[in-house]
Amino acid sequence: MGFWKDEKIVLSLQNKIKCAMRQRIYIDTSIVGGFFDKEFELETKALFERLKNKEIVFVVSDLLEGELIGAPDYVRNLLSQYETDCLESVVLTKEAKDLANSYIDEKVVGKTSLEDCQHIAIATLNKVDVLVSWNFKHIVNLDKIKGYNAVNLKKGYAILEIRNPKDLMYYGNN
Repeated sequence: MGFWKDEKIVLSLQNKIKCAMRQRIYIDTSIVGGFFDKEFELETKALFERLKNKEIVFVVSDLLEGELIGAPDYVRNLLSQYETDCLESVVLTKEAKDLANSYIDEKVVGKTSLEDCQHIAIATLNKVDVLVSWNFKHIVNLDKIKGYNAVNLKKGYAILEIRNPKDLMYYGNN
């Protein structure tokens, strides 16, 4: 019986190591919506396929869950179709709210982009590998990215990698 127990411990450790090696990708609401949008579905579904294959982990905030409340059931329930070990839940904390307000105070974006700033702040504080979005106006925008990261550095936080799903496509070994 001792051998079986030891084998289970080894398998459990191997699984934890494998999970730790997967990229942690923060997604915003545009990614969930992009799954059902003809313009964005190809790359978005490829990203979700990587999730299904357990190559990556989606970091999902309570902010995203709140933004999906008014969405149709099929959109709201998309993430529930994936195994829970592929999803990591994070929350909007006071520290994240303060950081988001700093982006606005520093004029990276205007007050109407508060929720976008909160996504950036949550991703920053949770030290994700990358935030992925289809929001080119307020998030995946070189000038805005520079602004967010300037504030992050000024406040003592790490630089946040921000990309769109096309940048995360897997093209094989060629």
